[in-house]
Amino acid sequence: MKKIHLEIEKEDISQAFFTSYHQDGKHISFFGDGHPYYAGSVVKAMASAKNGYKKIAELFEDDIRKAEQKEYVPPQCELDEFFLQLDHQFKPKVVSVEKLTPTITEIIVHAPAAAKHFQPGEFYRMQNYETDPIIIDGKSFTMEALAMTGAWTDPERGLLSIIVLEIGASSRLVQYLKPGQSLVVMGPTGSPTEIPFGEQVLLAGGGLGNAVLFSISKALKKNGNSVIYFAGYKNGEDVFKMEDIEASTDKIVWCSDTGKDIIPNRPQDIHIRGNIIEAMLAYAEGRAGEQIIPLHAINRIIAIGSDGMMKAVKDARKSVLKPYLKDHIAIGSINSPMQCMMKEICAQCLQKHVDPETGKEITPVFSCFNQDQELDRVDFAHLKSRLRQNSILEKLGNSWLSYLLSY
Repeated sequence: MKKIHLEIEKEDISQAFFTSYHQDGKHISFFGDGHPYYAGSVVKAMASAKNGYKKIAELFEDDIRKAEQKEYVPPQCELDEFFLQLDHQFKPKVVSVEKLTPTITEIIVHAPAAAKHFQPGEFYRMQNYETDPIIIDGKSFTMEALAMTGAWTDPERGLLSIIVLEIGASSRLVQYLKPGQSLVVMGPTGSPTEIPFGEQVLLAGGGLGNAVLFSISKALKKNGNSVIYFAGYKNGEDVFKMEDIEASTDKIVWCSDTGKDIIPNRPQDIHIRGNIIEAMLAYAEGRAGEQIIPLHAINRIIAIGSDGMMKAVKDARKSVLKPYLKDHIAIGSINSPMQCMMKEICAQCLQKHVDPETGKEITPVFSCFNQDQELDRVDFAHLKSRLRQNSILEKLGNSWLSYLLSY
């Protein structure tokens, strides 16, 4: 019986390469782990090409036979046009690089295909080419692959904005990119954030997490949601693109631990000295201006920031904020360590989950496949441990870069 089952399974795979439709000579399929029969491992993804190339060759049998004739001359103009289109769509170039704060840089990239398919909450895998390196004082530098969130896109002009927090050697190198320089921008990848209709939504952004929320808050308002926004920063000088946050929110509670006060541009907004939880509590208690959206009316919370900040939001909902909240959905964008960013392949981004009722471990989640996860299911102690796994190498890399830039 086992042998028969394996033979049937093998036959099913070989016959299932085209996963969607066959209409007017057109077929839809996927190579790699995007195909449901080949998802789950690198070996399976490679097998999709082994099985799939035969089917592709069958579709172009007449063209292949024609091309193999000695007298055949390929239509060079069509080929040139085809490659020009590929270069235009899939060879990103740096348009501009701007320092928003001393530690945050915005890079705008011309990447038509990547910009066209972006949905709020998704991210990209970005690095530069070794053949087109970053040059600083005559020295060549190459970045490692970085998981970068799209702050905004302009599909008509093919532009993509990526905002980078400079905390490691590779992210520090981004500020040295030059207009016209080639980049690898893979994606968008991950899963789009669920955008409801007509809800009362609380957004909590910590530091660079506020850049991730630009597109999410815009999509929320487009769907008729009411949005209250808590924007937290360690230092008041770290604020960037206030107007972008204001454009898609009903009220903003700015908060900072130190530095200068954040001066709101709108009468309904306010600045609170303290962290995000202290700001939420001040708002709930009526100490942060008008309660345009009371906390008890909130249907959904989306928190994006450091692991510590998101854990604080998770815990506060069950403690100091519990009297002010009703039943709601609470989501965090989990920033696990990532390597391939190809969705459920290398397992570097596996995030441990626990049952919120029993505390027992349940099925883990590939964060590069679905970064938006229920706060109550995320094991934040595990996440913190994973984020520290490369800390020694990161410190060495940072120190080495500082040394190289010092002479």
